Amino acid sequence: MLQHSNLGGYKFRRQHSVGAYILDFYCPSERLAIELDGDSHFTDDAIEYDGVRTTYLNALKIKVLRFLNTDVYNNLNIVCERILEELTGENLTTPQPP
Repeated sequence: MLQHSNLGGYKFRRQHSVGAYILDFYCPSERLAIELDGDSHFTDDAIEYDGVRTTYLNALKIKVLRFLNTDVYNNLNIVCERILEELTGENLTTPQPP
């Protein structure tokens, strides 16, 4: 979905540079970064690096959403719903009461 540069009408850039960092996907209009994490992100050094990186991006008013690569492969619809929830401020995965 993001590979076609948009989701729900929101435009995303792939491999977008911000300072010294490259974001997997970035929606400039909403200042939202989407990061896809594999196994290499779970070492102590990588966790610390990702924390510093997220703090830097947050200081620039860029929100970061992280997803596991396996979630993207196995649950793409849920990942896309979560991104849309963030973009729209709506809860798309929990049924609304009548």
